[in-house]
Amino acid sequence: MTFALELKDLRKSFGKTEIIRGINLRVPAGERVGIIGPNGAGKSTLFNLISGRFAPSSGEVRLNGLSLNGKKPFEINRMGLSRSFQITNIFPKLSVFENLRCGVLWSLGYKYTFLKFLAHLDDANARTDELMAMVKLDQKRDVLAVNLTYAEQRALEIGITIAGGANVILLDEPTAGMSQSETSRFIQLIKEVTVGKTLLTVEHDMGVVFGLADKIAVVVYGEVIAYDVPDAVRASQQVQEAYLGSSVADSQAAAGGH
Repeated sequence: MTFALELKDLRKSFGKTEIIRGINLRVPAGERVGIIGPNGAGKSTLFNLISGRFAPSSGEVRLNGLSLNGKKPFEINRMGLSRSFQITNIFPKLSVFENLRCGVLWSLGYKYTFLKFLAHLDDANARTDELMAMVKLDQKRDVLAVNLTYAEQRALEIGITIAGGANVILLDEPTAGMSQSETSRFIQLIKEVTVGKTLLTVEHDMGVVFGLADKIAVVVYGEVIAYDVPDAVRASQQVQEAYLGSSVADSQAAAGGH
């Protein structure tokens, strides 16, 4: 089996405080994994280790079989991993089209050059049009990002995240701050735009996690205490005692017990 992402005895300490305590995780290519756990469990630190924002104290992160240790975030991105953040990261004074085109250019080989007029880059512009349609923003082509609704800004960030063609996507609380109807539409959008890609998402909304993930990793105090399909995690007494509790019951009730 091909593993898109492997974490091997991954540890991270800040001073004498150990935040990530020997995490081992193997994610097959094309699988969607939800990462859940209480506040302070180490979920954001884990994402920062995977994406290169933090260097591990020990252990290793491997992407498609290649070690990421010592790599800078932009180097990891070019190797095929991209992430979004809890706080929306977009260019507010650029239009929707311009935001997405920025994400497309490098993947098509247009690096730091000012010798070409962007309007004449037919392949980049065509790919940008495709992305706009994928994230349902084609009717907002020339709207400045700052003038989009919050849900539209999050959709734009998803578009930027996938624009470079990465095959491993990390989404950090993608539906935070959304209404129930917005969340429902956004889950479907995430499913559509990550078809064929490997997805890891940190989420607090159990409805999102159980509706989106093929498997769920439960992180408590910097350790993975469970990693299994949603039904098995939902039924785990250890998980319920450590974290989920009433959230699982509420999720089951909302889903009609399914």
